[in-house]
Amino acid sequence: MSAITPEIIEQHGLTKDEYAKILEIMGREPSITELGVFSVMWSEHCSYKSSRVHLGRLPTTGERVIVPPGENAGVVDIGDDWCVAFKVESHNHPSFIEPFQGAATGVGGILRDVFTMGARPIAAMNSLRFGPLNDEKHGNRNKSILKGCVDGIAHYGNCFGVPTIGGEVVFDESYSLNPLVNAFALGIVRKDQIFFGKAEGVGNPVLYVGAKTGRDGIHGATMASAEFDEEALEKRPTVQVGDPFLEKLLLEACLEAMRSGAIAGIQDMGAAGLTSSSVEMAARAGTGLELNLDLVPQRETGMTAYEMLLSESQERMLIVAKDGREKEVVDVFKKWDLDAVVIGKVVEGDRLKIYHKGNLEADMPIMAVTDNAPKYSRPMASPSPKSKVQSPKSEDLRPSTFDFRQSLEKLLASPNICSKRWVYRQYDSMVRTNTSILPGADAAVVRVKETRRAISMCLDGNGRFVAVNPREGAKLVVAESARNNVCVGAKPIAVTNCLNFPSPERPEIMWGFSEVIDGITEACEKFETPVISGNVSFYNETDGKGILPTPTIGMVGLLEDVRKLITQGFKNEGDLIALLGITNDDLSVSEYAQTVLGYTTDELIESGEVPKLDLTLEKQVQDTCLNLADKNLLKSAHDCSEGGIAVAIAESCFSSLNRDAVGAEISLTDENLDAAAQLFSESPSRIVISFAADKLEEVKEIVGDCPFAVIGKVKGDNLKISINGEESVSAKIEELENAWKTSLENQLEN
Repeated sequence: MSAITPEIIEQHGLTKDEYAKILEIMGREPSITELGVFSVMWSEHCSYKSSRVHLGRLPTTGERVIVPPGENAGVVDIGDDWCVAFKVESHNHPSFIEPFQGAATGVGGILRDVFTMGARPIAAMNSLRFGPLNDEKHGNRNKSILKGCVDGIAHYGNCFGVPTIGGEVVFDESYSLNPLVNAFALGIVRKDQIFFGKAEGVGNPVLYVGAKTGRDGIHGATMASAEFDEEALEKRPTVQVGDPFLEKLLLEACLEAMRSGAIAGIQDMGAAGLTSSSVEMAARAGTGLELNLDLVPQRETGMTAYEMLLSESQERMLIVAKDGREKEVVDVFKKWDLDAVVIGKVVEGDRLKIYHKGNLEADMPIMAVTDNAPKYSRPMASPSPKSKVQSPKSEDLRPSTFDFRQSLEKLLASPNICSKRWVYRQYDSMVRTNTSILPGADAAVVRVKETRRAISMCLDGNGRFVAVNPREGAKLVVAESARNNVCVGAKPIAVTNCLNFPSPERPEIMWGFSEVIDGITEACEKFETPVISGNVSFYNETDGKGILPTPTIGMVGLLEDVRKLITQGFKNEGDLIALLGITNDDLSVSEYAQTVLGYTTDELIESGEVPKLDLTLEKQVQDTCLNLADKNLLKSAHDCSEGGIAVAIAESCFSSLNRDAVGAEISLTDENLDAAAQLFSESPSRIVISFAADKLEEVKEIVGDCPFAVIGKVKGDNLKISINGEESVSAKIEELENAWKTSLENQLEN
């Protein structure tokens, strides 16, 4: 009688066809341990079996690229033999089940991905998405998830000692019961000190280092490759438990051992734990591995080979030492009070052999588990044409009697625009003293010590835009991410992405995914920002309802001279305020349409149109801003995005570190646009800048034929905006700032 029943196959997330392929590969029925290995390595989370056919279209090479996708993190050159390693990863499913530990271990995992490359982490960010806090059905649960995730991120990052310096927090009903937690980390490394996850050198010993193995996280990768239902919370045992203090020791021990020259390869035990780290290292090197699980440090008794291989206990690494130098590695880890044990060796051939209690528990071809995992060209179908529902652009939805001051205040207090200080004040953003711009800006910036260089970074996404038009929406997200880096004076150099989608088994989802890949590709090629790392997270749906398709773009930029850094706040009375770019009628999928006009997300997606992006104009606006910054002509720069130019100007007036709030007088004139469009349109390719009045001619000379208009000046403590000669907004900055600053706290407390 077969030991592997259909029920067991289904429990392991494998299809009948996949199991048939396993039988063909093995030439026999697999053991339960071997089935577990296939299960996690062939899961969507580890194998990318639905996305690999599309990901190959992304641009991944460039003159700065040192390590392209395929390693733990990508690496780019920033000059003078310095490099940065960075990546973004999802921890969505665990963060729904156990928000604190799910988010905390997401931070821990991405930090290990970075220091596995030999890089010391110097910055962390996160992109968070939750359901509405005022939702009648799920509001309390959404608040609980938000508070738990933020607490977990703060706990891990603060204890580890990495500054959390930026990110985004977005709310939409599609993320109720399916939050997105995308964690980003960046580290710095010398070009000649980069390490790789390869099990090279036949005869080299394999070492297990770090925390002991427990039963937490078993089948976490499989769980992250399935949609949720009402039994989801019963999956708590598959969520890992993190120890940031131990990870700090692990970081220091790994970097010290790397500097010793005794390490041939190193890999984080992340998703799928010891299984993935061992087979992926062997696959990259084209070698085999033999491991004895009796030697694995364990914190629980009676663990089986299956449990040890699939455990996702945190703060563990797998190291291949150079033959004869394993004692040096062990001594380094003992110095840091960490386990370091030789558990196997690199062997000739292409097989993984696992021994436990004298038995051969697994004997498998490595490439079949890794590179030759199933790869699907899943069916794709564009969604049915949109209905003829009246679009939010209709004139009768924007009557001239609207109170635009009230509309602006409502937008500033809306969940997606209001200050996220309640979130980022829980993070230590200044540890290591490299932080040059505090959280809340267009992009985060850290200095590279011993140089004048600085690194900028941001995370951006817009699920509504992508849901309306996947290709154009993805291009808009990449453009905004690049623009945000430009607004601090940095030239965009490379991208990491986290592609969060519902089930790939739905043809319309796979069509949208493919369109997003093409949109990202087109935009990244235009900005010369190759994609060097990333993550795909499918099955983000609960009870059959999926999230908005949400590609998160992590863009990194370079400032050659940190003294040319720009911040978004207006500075001095009398400075001129100008707009780079052109405003069009782009209200139909805007925050204004939702917050002020009252459209639901579904209505906007059904009837709206995304702003039209001209990549050539976008590049011209960004290059012009960088040229002005390089000449030290700008006092401030701020991206126009959610809420339009009115929100961008208001935010530029608000107080920030070492700067009091200031007012502005603005005059917008466009006979082809009504007041609402001029104030709140979300047209791309626009940056609000300010500069000294006596520099106007110099500015104009550099601007050249780039669209440019002086629209006002810094003045007083009020915000006054006139449209086509008529005053539309008049408000005290203090009142607007108060609405913006306190909104999130008020929603969480009520």
